[in-house]
Amino acid sequence: MIKVLLVDDQPLLRAGFRALMNAVPDLEVVGEAGDGDTAVTLAAQTRPDVVLMDVQMPRADGLGATARITASLPGTRVIVLTTFELDEYVFGALKAGASGFLLKDIEPEALIDAVRLVHEGQALLAPQVTGRLIQAYVTTQRPTPAPSSAPPRNDLTGLTHRERDILGLVAAGMSNKEIAEELVLSPLTVKTHVSRVLGKLGARDRAQLVVIAYENDLAGGPNRS
Repeated sequence: MIKVLLVDDQPLLRAGFRALMNAVPDLEVVGEAGDGDTAVTLAAQTRPDVVLMDVQMPRADGLGATARITASLPGTRVIVLTTFELDEYVFGALKAGASGFLLKDIEPEALIDAVRLVHEGQALLAPQVTGRLIQAYVTTQRPTPAPSSAPPRNDLTGLTHRERDILGLVAAGMSNKEIAEELVLSPLTVKTHVSRVLGKLGARDRAQLVVIAYENDLAGGPNRS
């Protein structure tokens, strides 16, 4: 049974999500919250497997709540759901530790599949925002460089050239199959490389690899100008 926490400031929307989740045998709604602070409290009490998180809410927004939940509950995955396609929300969600970012107009069956996939450790980005996120981040959203005395967020020196290429292609939103075709490798070999990159960088899932790649100017994969 996958335990799900619903977080949205609209009771009617929460009711719809609750009915959808509870109608599926392997999903169970363990709590509901209408703001970020309550979400953090309920997450600590119920320890959900997956949180469906709204962005704009009173008291504490969804991005702040996501950061607090993922920091205190490493086993909990967060999917950010929003009506907005703004790039800063997408990258903000990933920076906060979310494993997925989806728009609220997603089909019910697709949302259920998303919960299952994220619970299994995969990452999800709404297809309509992935390409725009890459372009917006690379051109305007790159973080301010840290002082030279500050340690790097992630040390990439342990990665091979091939692993750095694969990291960049993961950030481009490519699946293992697409990466295999791009680099003329087998999907199993790509899967092995991705697992090694996750381990070397201490990343929880592919969503965190996206953030690391952007911060190290690797988005887009090999031969990127």
